Amino acid sequence: MPQSPSLSASGSASPGLARILFRRSEIGLVVALLAVILFFALASDTFLTVRNLTNVLGQASLAMIAGVGVAIVFISGEVDVSVGSLVAAVAIPLITVMNATESLALGIAAALALGLCVGIVNGFLAAYLGINSLITTLGTLFILRGGVYLYTGQKAIPDDVMLESFFQLGNGRLFEVVPYPALIAFALLLVFAYVMRHRTFGRKVYAVGGNPEVARLAGYDVKRVKFTCFIISSLLATVSGILLASRLGSAVHVAGLGFEFQVVAAVVLGGVSLSGGVGSLFGAALGVLILSFLSNGLGMLDLATEWQLVITGFIIIAAVGFDEWKRRQP
Repeated sequence: MPQSPSLSASGSASPGLARILFRRSEIGLVVALLAVILFFALASDTFLTVRNLTNVLGQASLAMIAGVGVAIVFISGEVDVSVGSLVAAVAIPLITVMNATESLALGIAAALALGLCVGIVNGFLAAYLGINSLITTLGTLFILRGGVYLYTGQKAIPDDVMLESFFQLGNGRLFEVVPYPALIAFALLLVFAYVMRHRTFGRKVYAVGGNPEVARLAGYDVKRVKFTCFIISSLLATVSGILLASRLGSAVHVAGLGFEFQVVAAVVLGGVSLSGGVGSLFGAALGVLILSFLSNGLGMLDLATEWQLVITGFIIIAAVGFDEWKRRQP
């Protein structure tokens, strides 16, 4: 017997809404983020201060920017672990060109050119030649890091011209409160989240990552889509590298060490599937924020770095396991 409208509204709509909210990983991540913030706010008197919160946002912004690109590559069904070394590498042309020309624009252009080249190489090898993307980008990671060591002689290349505009890029704050890197990160997040959710390219990325053969039969150029994703990832990692160089005031050979693992961990924690076709950029951003606030809070409790790493690892494994369990539910 069919249900009456009133019965449907009161009986089935509510469970349906709850089911939708439960399945949306972003909701759970928001709750987790708020729980982390609440716990450390109660545990530390200085955690919930404007200065500390904005500092965390500024620190998280670099991983968030790179994480957007890495998440897009993951959703397409590929992997990019070269972002850590790229962050260090792009600072070299940035600082070198700025020192030679006293032009921030030319320095940024040089950094973006290197990032573009790395993205093209990664994308061509993985998408068009079919080389496993993990192996491809792992090789790029070592090549770039080795190149940085060789070029710098394992010494920092200082910013000799000390342009105020360059300093403000990574260290300035809007109204003396909100760090500029955080504003840049959220702006890029909104732009690419819109593209992934509402534009044709985003639908293609999800389709290619979900089932490349079906996407090919639907008329999508699978190789081109994946190629483009690698370029986006490298360019966004370049932006992170530019902001980090601004903060450091130099090109440092050890910059970005372990950065790729931080980004990948946050993206996976945010619900982006390593198998492709599943996840959202907002989820990836929330994953970055959770790990950033967690690291900051544990540091305030004077917990040893070793234990911070152990706890973070357990949380990531638990989050991935829970996500996998949800996917297997009927």
